Amino acid sequence: MTVTAIPRVLVVEDEIDLARLIKHALARERHAIVEIATAGDEALARLRSAPPDLVILDLNLPVVDGTEVCRRIRAEPATAGLPVIMLTARSAESDRVAGLDLGADDYLTKPFSLRELAARIRAVLRRRGGAPGPAVYRGRLLTADFDAVTVSVDDQPVRLTRREFELLRCLVDNRPRVLSRDRLLERVWGYGHAIETRAVDVHIGRLRAKLGPAGHQIETVVGIGYRFVE
Repeated sequence: MTVTAIPRVLVVEDEIDLARLIKHALARERHAIVEIATAGDEALARLRSAPPDLVILDLNLPVVDGTEVCRRIRAEPATAGLPVIMLTARSAESDRVAGLDLGADDYLTKPFSLRELAARIRAVLRRRGGAPGPAVYRGRLLTADFDAVTVSVDDQPVRLTRREFELLRCLVDNRPRVLSRDRLLERVWGYGHAIETRAVDVHIGRLRAKLGPAGHQIETVVGIGYRFVE
């Protein structure tokens, strides 16, 4: 069994039926956890409060159009490196060139294949370094083989539950980035707020205890969440 962290994607699309179709397709195959924004100003607000791993961006948006959203994404230090795929009906070569010149990582025109969109998401995340990390992590104390689903500390095997293992991988893959409790719920549990964020704290406590001397590598960032450090 291979356990991977599922990327969080913000779909910025004013055609709500299309946005919901993308969300359903990506969630069904566990390609991504999807949130939707239907206007440019809403997208910018979401990006400021909780940047996703990737943005799928339509150009014809109300309030703030997609080109301006992309321009602001690239202008803000907190989101300058955020992967962006433009998804639009504008198919002229000049539009594609303009979109890529604005800083889009990829440009896909409507109509499109949902399978192709999923493949492009994976490709962009790989290029940007947002895809799941190496299959094996080796630290001074901790070794985790995420393909073989084995974890050891000081060469002694550690038995983790599936949820604990997924939580460890998510933290390791995103090190040293701080992940909020909400983000961990979305990535590890696979849904948003259906359970209390307290569940994350409980599982982190159990995971730290099982990791023993390596447990200190999971740091608490007060008021925000957790991160994995070397």
